[in-house]
Amino acid sequence: IIDLMQSHPTAFTSLEFYPPRTTEGVQNLRSRILRMKENTSPVFMDVTWGAGGSTSETTMDLVRYIKECGCVANMHLTCTNMDPDLVKSALSDCRKYGITNIVALRGDAPEGEGEWKASEGGFSCALDLVKFIRGEYGDEFGISVAGYPEGHPNAITVLSPGEEGGLSEREMLRVSSSEKEGVVQKCVCRDEDYKKEMIYLKEKYDAGADFIITQMFFDTDVFKNFCDDCVAYGINCPVVPGIMCINNFGGFFRMTGFCKTRVPEELKLEMIKRKDSEAEIKKFGAEFGTAMCMRLVSQGAPCVHFYTLNLEKVVYGILDGLGWTKELSSKLEALDADANTMQAKGSAWARVGDEVQSMFGKGIVMEMRPEGAAFIKISNWKLANGGEVKAYLKAGTFKKI
Repeated sequence: IIDLMQSHPTAFTSLEFYPPRTTEGVQNLRSRILRMKENTSPVFMDVTWGAGGSTSETTMDLVRYIKECGCVANMHLTCTNMDPDLVKSALSDCRKYGITNIVALRGDAPEGEGEWKASEGGFSCALDLVKFIRGEYGDEFGISVAGYPEGHPNAITVLSPGEEGGLSEREMLRVSSSEKEGVVQKCVCRDEDYKKEMIYLKEKYDAGADFIITQMFFDTDVFKNFCDDCVAYGINCPVVPGIMCINNFGGFFRMTGFCKTRVPEELKLEMIKRKDSEAEIKKFGAEFGTAMCMRLVSQGAPCVHFYTLNLEKVVYGILDGLGWTKELSSKLEALDADANTMQAKGSAWARVGDEVQSMFGKGIVMEMRPEGAAFIKISNWKLANGGEVKAYLKAGTFKKI
């Protein structure tokens, strides 16, 4: 990819997908990948890798399919709770199938656990993974790594009331806020923690990373500052902005809350105006994304990397707005009709909305707690008055189905 990037005269498109949960979803995604390849001519396509290798087979199948379709595949590989042999096996399969680009990631902690822990004898961070790939395979693989313009979620701290007034100008650009049960919580990656993040990113670059793909953000000034900081720290490689496509109200705020991403106030207000109409949200998502991508390209971004959420319409709307495609969004109106089949396969750990099994039978996760406990609605029990049975269960006493 780095060779294609350096030889490409203008900014280009790349797309990211994740493995769906069901066979129907995977088949629908395969159709979408081919369609989007033909419609948007991306230079490369990414497929994510579930924590603990939970999507490894589907991920490998999808990157092989991308290659068969005539596009460059960029496979995510994480080391979260990963047996080193599984990492080696995945890289061996990539070599066998001609998949020559890897996104080297640490990966997320299991849902509900506040702290990530490495497997015994395993890799402890993405840096270890980059070093391993370069040590074992030399330049056989292109390697990209993650960058965090607002700081990694693990490096972000919750502000106490009144603390916001003492923040630096750069910190103010990284402040995020979320609301739960009427209480507003503000968070920021402090300058000293951001510095540690940049030092670590420099280590990944020095170990052999070819380019950086950023976590989502919604303020282009944050991206520009991040790129300037990369240069200041001696990280002289392309920085690709990750563009989260805005498709619906609930999903947008769940994801930005989970990632502690800053949502500018004007964006939040525009989303609230349209919260009752998914069609209006998608239309606005395309308009907002177009304006954002225009600014990023003018700032020198080599590529706009779309987190597609396995959907098409907003991507097409943005590319139409940029003038890179023509009337795709209006010609292909019904192509997100299969959105309900595009739920992420996810990790082996339960998340809100997942069905789980416990000693009380099956249930639905309503809420996850930081210590790994869950608030679960028990499906097969009913109270005498017809009420629902709900229970708080400790981590380890329930399992995702």
